[in-house]
Amino acid sequence: MMDLFTHLTLWHWFIFGIILLVLEVLIGSNGFLLWVGIAAELVGICLWIFPSLSINIQLFSFAIFVLFAAISWRYYLKHHPIKTDRPTLNRRNEQYIGRVFTLESPVINGMGKIIVEDSTWRVRCPDTPAGTQIRIVGVEGVILIGEPIY
Repeated sequence: MMDLFTHLTLWHWFIFGIILLVLEVLIGSNGFLLWVGIAAELVGICLWIFPSLSINIQLFSFAIFVLFAAISWRYYLKHHPIKTDRPTLNRRNEQYIGRVFTLESPVINGMGKIIVEDSTWRVRCPDTPAGTQIRIVGVEGVILIGEPIY
């Protein structure tokens, strides 16, 4: 078993890459395993071209390929974000922007509370009595920013 880790062949890298690509298809890791799998395949190709590469060079090449792929993928996603019809799906607080709620408790020193569905949210707005309608205009972390509707 120890010999496996001291002498990797191109077939080890190809099989490892294929396993990672299959895992990407099965679990959908947003491209991460795809690029790691491609990096393993690239090391296999390098080993095919240069069969005398040491294990240290192989592992170093794999690390460099993975690092380059991860940085490139992140750069690509930053400049080409994934389009969706529900951009605030996993950002619950941003889903409330533009909606109108009733203050549960008065806003004192700029902070109050509203009830949204089954939870209580802190809201920052000018001092306002309880029962006033407020419109959510922004979010700051877990605090909703509102303005009173008179």
